[in-house]
Amino acid sequence: MRLDDYRTSDNVGDQRGQSFGGLGGGGGGFGLLLGLVGSRFGIGGVIVLVIGAMLLGFNPFGGGTTRQPVAGGGTGSAAQACAVDAASRFSCQVLANTEDTWAQVFQERGERYTPARFTFYGGTGQSGCGVAQAAMGPFYCPSDKSIYLDTSFYGELQNRFGAAGDFAQAYVIAHEVGHHIQDLTGTLSQANQAQQAVSPAEGNAIQVRVELQADCYAGVWAARNRARLEPGDVEEGLTAASAIGDDTLQKATQGRVVPESFTHGTSEQRMTWLKRGMESGDPAVCDTFGGAI
Repeated sequence: MRLDDYRTSDNVGDQRGQSFGGLGGGGGGFGLLLGLVGSRFGIGGVIVLVIGAMLLGFNPFGGGTTRQPVAGGGTGSAAQACAVDAASRFSCQVLANTEDTWAQVFQERGERYTPARFTFYGGTGQSGCGVAQAAMGPFYCPSDKSIYLDTSFYGELQNRFGAAGDFAQAYVIAHEVGHHIQDLTGTLSQANQAQQAVSPAEGNAIQVRVELQADCYAGVWAARNRARLEPGDVEEGLTAASAIGDDTLQKATQGRVVPESFTHGTSEQRMTWLKRGMESGDPAVCDTFGGAI
């Protein structure tokens, strides 16, 4: 994807190199669970675990840290954070491009787009939703409207999931921005309320629809930047979407598929909704809640 000439975002913070010992104020186990459930770049069990931890008396929003920056922030300027290395710069350029793209989409609807914050962290960080850990993969936290990313995930994306290429990386960020769009439009809060009133399996089914819509929104972003796509970019995105489908991952890790435990959708579903957004460029086609998926 050609973004070499693009600006970097100003909505960036950096927690890399900071100490977060003792995170969670007794919620260390919660932090581990959060990491396991929130992986494969989504919002997946993050909201559910935040609520569950609060009900159990844990404080998922931190406390007892050796150093606790404002969630969604960090030290240094956005320019400094974006200049750390090539992966950081590209991430900041992708974010800036999503900001401009969605600002245009919202303007077409007579609305104003408020960009998400974006925070780099290394290994462990602090978010408005609690502990950020590299094992989680990138995630969006609605509490502070921030995306959190450890760029080492790009290596995992290539080596573990077999999804190489800069567009696969861009898709990861665009998916998280998709969750921010859902937050702005009220979809996340509506889904969260619905999940609290149903069984765990039914709650997972709702979460799948949330994730697939974020995939579709990522496709909308890509469609509106078609002129910047290079040969093979679409295939890179679809490969990434396929690699992190629930069925594919469950087969690889446990040798069997348990549909009622799906939280992100099958490989086929993820590719289908990403492609739907890519082919249309219209967020109206991303209604994953209106029928079969």
